[in-house]
Amino acid sequence: MDWLDLLWWHTWWEYDPNGSLSDHVWQHGFNLFEGLCWVVFGSLVIRRHLVNQKSAWLELSYAAAFFLFGISDFVQAYRLTSWLLVWKLFNLIALLVLRKLTIKRHYPLSKVF
Repeated sequence: MDWLDLLWWHTWWEYDPNGSLSDHVWQHGFNLFEGLCWVVFGSLVIRRHLVNQKSAWLELSYAAAFFLFGISDFVQAYRLTSWLLVWKLFNLIALLVLRKLTIKRHYPLSKVF
């Protein structure tokens, strides 16, 4: 295995429907649940935007980052690869930056999302 493979193409985990129950629950099931949670958070941001009509580009970007993180968890439920880990890292950084900007500019009293 060379460095390029390890840093980009390596598969760390792959879902096996015939595998053990612990793999099914802890890897597959948890990632599906987590992906659903991220989608719910994105939906809450969209709802908050529709109610309060704050900065459209900022809140819609924030919601999109939640949705994309949820989609990455749905992908991770079946296969975890190096490129997905890199994607999730950049997406997490974007989420944190967008959260900071959104909360600071429009919802300084909010502590949840």
